[in-house]
Amino acid sequence: MTQITFYVCKVSTLQSRLLLACRLTEKAREHGMSVYIHMDSARTTERMDDFLWGWSDTSFIPHAIAPDSTVKVLLGDDDFSEEPMEKCDYLINLSNTIPSFFTHFKRMAEILDPREENLRDGRQRYRFYQEKGYQLDYHRL
Repeated sequence: MTQITFYVCKVSTLQSRLLLACRLTEKAREHGMSVYIHMDSARTTERMDDFLWGWSDTSFIPHAIAPDSTVKVLLGDDDFSEEPMEKCDYLINLSNTIPSFFTHFKRMAEILDPREENLRDGRQRYRFYQEKGYQLDYHRL
């Protein structure tokens, strides 16, 4: 069963959520995990693409936009109709919806910020996962 961790950033910006996604992706890669980062739109996917190439002064994270499956980090969004790569270990959700394919992953991160709309949607997802019996963790950063 998928283990789901909620992270709430201190700052109410998309940039803070994207940076946290980069940190989580790098940590997952250090553990040999494949990662799928799911966004709400193609525009956010483009921003995440830029962040992954230049988020750190000393490193970048090799990645591709789905459906390319030649790398261990893929990006996709709600506008993308296909499911992500098979046998992927870690889903990072930056969308305000529950990805229909989340059960395909061993682990999942839900990244929120303190904006009321974002928290409200996050609480609904938390309740959904809780009612289905998923193991949930919560971290306020």
